[in-house]
Amino acid sequence: MKRISFYLTAMAMLVFAKADACTNFLITKGASKDGSTMITYAADSHTLYGCLYYRPAANYPAGSMLDIYEWDSGRRLGQIKQAAHTYSVVGNMNEHQLSIAETTYGGRSEQVDTTGIMDYGSLIYVTLQRAKTAREAIKVIAELIAEYGYYSSGESFSIADPNEVWIMEMIGKGQKVMDKKGTIDPKKNAKGAVWVAARVPDGYISGHANHARITTFPKADGKKVLTSKQLAKINEPAVEWIYSEDVIDYARNIGIFNGKDTEFSFSDIYAPLDFSGARGCEARVWAGFMKANAAEAKKYESYARGEDLKNRMPLWIKPAQPLSLQDVFGLMRDHYEGTSLDMTKDAGAGAFELPYRWRPMGFTVNNVDYVHERAISTQQTAFSFIAQARSWMPNPVGGILWFGVDDSYSTVYVPMYCGITRIPESFREGNGNMMQYSATSAFWLFNQVSNFTYLRYKDMIVDVQKVQQELEYGFIAKVAENDQRWSGTKGTNNAEMVDFANTFSNTQAQIMFNRWKSLSEYLLVKYMDGNIKKERNGRFVNNGFNQNIPAMPSQPPYSQQFYELIIQTSGDNHRVVK
Repeated sequence: MKRISFYLTAMAMLVFAKADACTNFLITKGASKDGSTMITYAADSHTLYGCLYYRPAANYPAGSMLDIYEWDSGRRLGQIKQAAHTYSVVGNMNEHQLSIAETTYGGRSEQVDTTGIMDYGSLIYVTLQRAKTAREAIKVIAELIAEYGYYSSGESFSIADPNEVWIMEMIGKGQKVMDKKGTIDPKKNAKGAVWVAARVPDGYISGHANHARITTFPKADGKKVLTSKQLAKINEPAVEWIYSEDVIDYARNIGIFNGKDTEFSFSDIYAPLDFSGARGCEARVWAGFMKANAAEAKKYESYARGEDLKNRMPLWIKPAQPLSLQDVFGLMRDHYEGTSLDMTKDAGAGAFELPYRWRPMGFTVNNVDYVHERAISTQQTAFSFIAQARSWMPNPVGGILWFGVDDSYSTVYVPMYCGITRIPESFREGNGNMMQYSATSAFWLFNQVSNFTYLRYKDMIVDVQKVQQELEYGFIAKVAENDQRWSGTKGTNNAEMVDFANTFSNTQAQIMFNRWKSLSEYLLVKYMDGNIKKERNGRFVNNGFNQNIPAMPSQPPYSQQFYELIIQTSGDNHRVVK
């Protein structure tokens, strides 16, 4: 999704032009407890609807064309040649357990090429229909933008298959190279984008959150490092880096870099870092790194706060111990709790420690500019997922898109096998939208719960998390049972596996929906009108005379900090006169 666009005006006021704050984490086989690869994604937008996209596998006659529409706006950008065969895609994972996610960093605005056809969203979903592995995906992306041009601004991609995880960053070539006569030099202007892709070392994790993260990188050696002219060699196991052959020359030609090749930093040249890039974007990566390895990540707190931009955080870190699936769920659930940026601690959290801030995010007090934090968990999330690929399992039941809608902190991640061909009704595209409520839509149900929870967050989130954990732990246990049935059957009973995957995934989604509906009713009864009904053994307590009349509910006071804030802002207005 679009980068949260921070910029400083001449008056040094922090302004937020966009409201998106997507976050990705990338986990390699050696960094996970079970040997799976995982990438995470939060699709954060105030206008995007949360549903599970599905594109079935298909065959096309020679000469077929595919219309390309911009992912963000729906604007038609043009046509490209259709592939003879396309793979099935469920959300952001295809039938071969390949997954792709993204965050938009924007970068230099003059780099946007309005003549390009492939925007970042189309690159993701077209590539998922055409590639089987992460390396193939990089090759497909490179070939598509070279032939049809790249329409979007700067983008970071997470690309994973059952064995490898890659990060790829690119930006368009909208700024044209001029010759000495001041006209466009045809020899130095080609379609496409400049980009760099790196394989995350096994045993490490990486992340990106709306800012370019690749700085300097090794240059071509024909073995571990290739240029885009050598795409044919991309499947050689030793290859760890690949980049567009003009990524440095292009920067020189348009006058934004004049140093040595060894000094070239992709991020510093194409997306210069400032306070807002660190505090609003890189800080989210830091928050995830803190959960994975606090001792190592703590070194970069001043960087995450935007106070020391030279103390650059590394592209990847080694977790203190391998991460479980639940640990990775936890990476996507964060409001900077336990850090100096903890959103539950200042007065903006209100009386009930609400870790959310409504827009605008920048504000001024006494001619001093301030900013609210941008956390991984945010209220405007349409959907999020953890794409888990498992090399030891057959594809239809090996790849799992743990999918949830709305706020990642209070969502439930439901296992959607990558082999399914039927999308659960509650997640189905077309079942409601941002302008139309649907009583059978998980997106609207979860928004009912989360938005009610925001009213008395400190108390209500505890009840939400109980049901969240109940469901997720149950799903994980059921998947483990399924693994025992299908492990060792790789390459056989594919139709039976697909049928099983459909039944299982659709059933779990319905279990989730029914349980969350029950939770929404429970929360309304328990917390109505600011009261909290008393409970005993899982039932509400009555007054002892009539089972339909509750015992006097508890009415916990505001926090002392909030009372003090009231007095600070109202003086003696509330003072009791004796």
